[in-house]
Amino acid sequence: CQNVHQGHVTENLMRFLKARDWDPSKAHKMLVDCLNWRVQNEIDNILSKPIVPADLYRAVRDSQLIGLTGYSKEGLPVFAMGVGLSTFDKASVHYYVQSHIQINEYRDRIILPSASKKHGRPITTCIKVLDMTGLKLSALSQIKLLTIISSIDDLNYPEKTNTYFVVNAPYIFSACWKVVKPLLQERTRKKMQVLPGCGRDELLNCARDNSSFEKLKIMDYSSLPHFCKREGSGSSRHSENGSENCYSLDHPFHQELYHHIKQQARLREAVEPIKQGSFHVDFPELSPEEVDIAKTIEQLQLTKA
Repeated sequence: CQNVHQGHVTENLMRFLKARDWDPSKAHKMLVDCLNWRVQNEIDNILSKPIVPADLYRAVRDSQLIGLTGYSKEGLPVFAMGVGLSTFDKASVHYYVQSHIQINEYRDRIILPSASKKHGRPITTCIKVLDMTGLKLSALSQIKLLTIISSIDDLNYPEKTNTYFVVNAPYIFSACWKVVKPLLQERTRKKMQVLPGCGRDELLNCARDNSSFEKLKIMDYSSLPHFCKREGSGSSRHSENGSENCYSLDHPFHQELYHHIKQQARLREAVEPIKQGSFHVDFPELSPEEVDIAKTIEQLQLTKA
């Protein structure tokens, strides 16, 4: 339970209440289900289960594009996600799910507590910048895996993202967004902001708050994902060197994460042997909303085929 609330019990309970529209009984059930999921799948031990060998983990990193680029002006971690260029084709589904949960857990156990300590107040959410460079309808064939990951987040890591900024959106994103947007819950829609171009100017100078419409400075230039720093830069895995490309295993964030996991594995091995292989997690049933979205996107693929 400590790994869930990290000492911020009230803020944690509020997340589950908000995710269930402030219905106490539904929020309680959601929290109990989450705790049961963690116990049944040994989530507390997932940060001592490295994906090995390193070449396999590098392949996962090269095909599941995500990284930490810095922090917002308010101290929130900024995660970049290369939605359009993630192929999810270098390993089994279980490795991608394992990697995703490990990043979630590292964020919640290490990144957010460190940010909270630095700023002297609870920081329990992050910002995600979604790069749509290279998005094609054919890439949406991974919709099943994406909905599994989304469902894991919705059920077990609710309300952990403050805002989603969408950048480098091609026409196909606009077409998908028009049909998917009405299917999303209102609180999710409010978190989504589609920015023009690479989003650099908006993130640095004039992104607008949904409620006040006042100009805000979201982050400094140093925290911008590499694909936001110049028009047309995209999220190419080869456009930056390893230390600058936040997706790369050579980036400091991924080096720290992988080192932490291997260190925890060594500590655990001193107590009990660890079985190698992927960390199998029970996949949740998709919500009606997620089923509708998946079907809608599949239908869109067929009409454009």
